[in-house]
Amino acid sequence: MRKWSLASRLLMGQLAFLVCLSLGLSLALYHQAERNTYEDTAERMLSVAGTVAADPFVLESAAAVDPSAGLQPFARAVMEAAQIDFLTIMAPDRTRFTHRSDDEIGKAYIGSVDQALAGQSFTETYAGTLGPSVRAIVPVFGADGEVTALVAAGITVDRVAIARNADLPAVFLTALGALACGTLASYALSRYLRRTTRDRRPDELLSMFTFYDSALHSLREGLLLLNNDGELVLYNDQAAALLDLAPGHSGQPRDARSLGLPGPLADLLHGGRSAEDEFHFARDRILVVNQSPAVAPPARDGVARLLPGNRGGKRSAVPKRFGTVTTLRDHTDIEALTGELQSMRTLTDALQAQAHEHANRLHTLVSLIELNRHGDALEFATRDLEQSQKLADDVVASVGDPALAALLTGKSAQARERAIRLDVDLDSAGSDVPLEVDPGELVTIVGNLLDNAFDAVQGTQDPTVHALFARIDDDGGPWFRITVQDNGPGIPELDAGQVFDQGFSTKDPKVLLPSGTGATGRGIGLPLVRQAVLRLGGSLQLDPGGSPGCGARFTVLLPLHRGNASAALSAAGTEQP
Repeated sequence: MRKWSLASRLLMGQLAFLVCLSLGLSLALYHQAERNTYEDTAERMLSVAGTVAADPFVLESAAAVDPSAGLQPFARAVMEAAQIDFLTIMAPDRTRFTHRSDDEIGKAYIGSVDQALAGQSFTETYAGTLGPSVRAIVPVFGADGEVTALVAAGITVDRVAIARNADLPAVFLTALGALACGTLASYALSRYLRRTTRDRRPDELLSMFTFYDSALHSLREGLLLLNNDGELVLYNDQAAALLDLAPGHSGQPRDARSLGLPGPLADLLHGGRSAEDEFHFARDRILVVNQSPAVAPPARDGVARLLPGNRGGKRSAVPKRFGTVTTLRDHTDIEALTGELQSMRTLTDALQAQAHEHANRLHTLVSLIELNRHGDALEFATRDLEQSQKLADDVVASVGDPALAALLTGKSAQARERAIRLDVDLDSAGSDVPLEVDPGELVTIVGNLLDNAFDAVQGTQDPTVHALFARIDDDGGPWFRITVQDNGPGIPELDAGQVFDQGFSTKDPKVLLPSGTGATGRGIGLPLVRQAVLRLGGSLQLDPGGSPGCGARFTVLLPLHRGNASAALSAAGTEQP
């Protein structure tokens, strides 16, 4: 039996139970039939004896000189008509006036008469001259109310048993019917369990549950299980940490849109569509999401099962869908590295541009020297060196962090290549500011804001971008403010509320990325900025601009000490995005 599946074990257990139940039911019905037969017989005997005792002929004959002469023929006629085994009419002293056997007349009646002598009718089962019988004894009252005779009517137990046995076929048919119905129901339940458990044994199911539960909670990726209605059924600890959900799960399904997740991610979970390596923003994290349908595995025997609604009766290999399985990977650190890599690429491009520019300047110097204009050559070289060195010295002295300094230097060269004037104000920044703020996050914030500003002013008349870095101190504690403003056309009011949404872009509205496609391109820079600001506990404010010569302005406020974030936000009067 250890090799039997759960369905087989339940079937055999139910069959054994049904057999025992049927036997018990048969015995109960048998005893009930026997009891009912004895009770019906006793009631019938009581009715016969009472009818005889109430007959005036019995009272008159009992008072005669020879009661048996009149009562014996009367008793025989009643026994034949009522089909009873005996009808004994006796005196109060038990002397029989009648009996089925003439030899017993005049002898003492065998049985109880005390209740009848007291004026009460009663029934009993007693062994008399004809053997055990079911009998009723009824008193016969005289004119003065005294008991003048007794009437006993009865049927032998053998005849009662015959009547009882006549009910046994119905009893057994009832038990067999209950057994048959129970067997069919057990077989149907067994087939259902065999189909749903894939005919697995209990130890297999226990092992599967143990392994799956352990795997669920040991995964370093977030795992979500949702039903076909888009409701969250189960999630692991990592998913709770990534999505800021309550640890553990009560088992009550919850709509994915009620979990407080960003719109694109909530729509993906609720809709149940398939997804592969899609990027989604969840508060201060960047998540890579994969989602696939949860379908029933093939049966062990490899035979396709009938699906509900298959009217044609054909087998279908289309698996039944139970919901979706979603995995989440934290991509925040990777994106930070990607931002740093992009910054290094920007710096590389800037260095290449500088090399090209220096090559041109070197040719100019050579030409001036060949023309014997040594003074002009010296002045040209000195002025160029002073300008380049001043920019580098100013950036490094004011900012202090090499990564941000390199980024600003590269962006300055990139702006010159694109014929854009970049004004960088570092006077009030303070050289120790970046040392207290994550450099990688600063690179992400500043790099993306400048790239967006460059794109906004490209092609405009006198394209200009202003970048202001300032350290501000007051009673709320120190914080670092970054302001990037361009003189482009600004951001329309209808778009101002969507520029931080993933996939949204004002550059080419016709090429919007689907929510969470994971593709690279437009609509990703500002969401990255927003995520970085949130991770640092800061705020991001947008002034869409739009007036002539005044484009969009982005203001980032970062607390230099994480504990002063709330005080900084309150003092600045800005709201956290």
